[in-house]
Amino acid sequence: MIHHISIDARDPLRVAGVLAEIWKGKVYEFLIPGSYLVIPFDNYGTHIVVFKSGDVWVPGADVEAAKVSQTTPTDFVSAHVAISVPITHQQIEQIGQREGWRVLIRRQGDGIPFSAVEFWVENRWLFEFFSPEFAPQYLQAMQPESIDRILSQPIEFAPVS
Repeated sequence: MIHHISIDARDPLRVAGVLAEIWKGKVYEFLIPGSYLVIPFDNYGTHIVVFKSGDVWVPGADVEAAKVSQTTPTDFVSAHVAISVPITHQQIEQIGQREGWRVLIRRQGDGIPFSAVEFWVENRWLFEFFSPEFAPQYLQAMQPESIDRILSQPIEFAPVS
């Protein structure tokens, strides 16, 4: 179970507001100035922290905890997230269009094991949203027999001695 993630955004408050709208959650100022926490108040403590563009997590020195540091912002990132949300794929699409962000409804079939809304936050962060009608397809596709059928057998690793 993933409880929280953090992303950066050019306009963190706007992004936090859009994510809260899709998730039916709330936005709070976070502990790092200029960053926000989006939380749907589910049973798992799930949330997203939206930092300002260029903020990254870096390890602390010795026994110091991780901290946020400012770096040169990037246009795209390798990380993406998939989240089940309580609104329809049509509502998600309308929100993305309103914001001017790329939205693509991907349908199960033709080599795609589940339907999802490909939602590009600020046209740089990929979020896959599973509306209530899409979530069961995703959950079915993530079962061991489905994964074995889609990806073949898992890689076996030798035990570490």
